[in-house]
Amino acid sequence: MVLREAVVDDVPAIVELLVQDELGASRDRITDTAGLQPYLRAFQAVDADPAHLLLVAADSGQVVATMQLSFIPGLARRGALRAQIEAVRVRQDHRSRGLGAVMFAWAIDESRRRGCALVQLTTDKSRSDAHRFYERLGFVVSHEGLKLAL
Repeated sequence: MVLREAVVDDVPAIVELLVQDELGASRDRITDTAGLQPYLRAFQAVDADPAHLLLVAADSGQVVATMQLSFIPGLARRGALRAQIEAVRVRQDHRSRGLGAVMFAWAIDESRRRGCALVQLTTDKSRSDAHRFYERLGFVVSHEGLKLAL
């Protein structure tokens, strides 16, 4: 298993992970080559910005997991830098093997290395298994998140 930054050739596999997810199934899809274009544009933006890392875990060359790690500067907390973890997906047949814990350990270490004061994430309220996983890693439910679809 290799954890590395994603490359453009990984985008279709990353999107497949998003589509396989029960919530992503209604939001993400590729029906043809044109359908891949929004994902490629987003990848280029993430890849070009050093404040964002798109990671993949590859097993025998196949992408089996992904997460995005973003670094957000702010004035709160005495000008603290915070890390935001988003879009965590692990392929069904690779769950419960410790891969998620390894990915989070790497992300937390990278956040410390960059001087972040905290690591935060959001997760859908319906993801009870994910909530238990994050709490086992030491994350605490401390805020209520809100979203506005545009």
